[in-house]
Amino acid sequence: MLDDRSKLLLKALVERYIADGQPVGSRTLSRASGLELSPATIRNVMSDLEEMGLIASPHTSAGRIPTARGYRLFVDTMLTVQPTQYAAHSLAPDQPQKVISNAANLLSNLSQFVGVVIAPRRTSVFRHIEFLRLSERRLLVIIVSPDGDVQNRVIFTEQDYSQAQLVEAANFLNSQYVGLDIEHVRERLQSEVESLRSEIAALMQAAVTVSSEAITETQDEVIISGERNLLSVSDFSSDMGHLRRAFELFEQKAQLMRLMDIAGQAEGVRIFIGGESQVVPFEDLSIVSSPYEVDGKVVGTLGVIGPTRMAYDRMIQIVDITSKLVSNALSHHK
Repeated sequence: MLDDRSKLLLKALVERYIADGQPVGSRTLSRASGLELSPATIRNVMSDLEEMGLIASPHTSAGRIPTARGYRLFVDTMLTVQPTQYAAHSLAPDQPQKVISNAANLLSNLSQFVGVVIAPRRTSVFRHIEFLRLSERRLLVIIVSPDGDVQNRVIFTEQDYSQAQLVEAANFLNSQYVGLDIEHVRERLQSEVESLRSEIAALMQAAVTVSSEAITETQDEVIISGERNLLSVSDFSSDMGHLRRAFELFEQKAQLMRLMDIAGQAEGVRIFIGGESQVVPFEDLSIVSSPYEVDGKVVGTLGVIGPTRMAYDRMIQIVDITSKLVSNALSHHK
């Protein structure tokens, strides 16, 4: 357990390192903390903090820098966040994909790091479906989503269908299943297949499969903005290995989605510091994230990804206000 003096020195060290990016020595720490302590006393306290794994000493310097554990203690117990200075920003109600894209840009521009938004998962629902015979056993399936998005898919069937049969199948699907989730349609078709002529049932099942694939493929689930901002971050520009690992994360969207999904499982703003656990497997990256809602229901996650040496108080403000703006814009979009 840290005493008040150790907490104050650790807080001053983390804040000074975030501001300057340089290892903090005893003399600098004495001035930054405002404590009337001798350099020897400060060195003793720093030695204790180092033994506890809260700070570390780089080989090239006599100063100390925070560890992931030190950042965590700072964030959890010492960080003070002032009333937001970003309230003047806004996101206009618009098409969900545009709101999400604008939000990623806003996060990136305000933080000068990387903005990431996990888009709401679209429900696999169709508003209208049509079949067009292209040639023998080759059909075009036209799927219209509830928001007017049109997807075309070519399918190959085991038997040939007349245009009259295709119209019959489309009319049945449009009259019985419009507005239902594709998986629900699939289940109902399985149970109702006996009452349908076998050749029409096979066609409908093929259409359901291709509809599900088409809707899934059109979902751009991870929106990333501002990757190039990391090129100007000294923590990365001085170490190409760090930069390469960061860009590999952005390219591997599945892993990024898992990180953000974990981040979205809690209420409010969460901070994940690289190196403290397997949640963020990169020591040099941290994530500040928050879920966002539509009509009171959590539908996605957004956040800022940057170096562990970031101004966490500012990032909390930026992420918090953006999540509120996105929630408001999506909830008011008609």
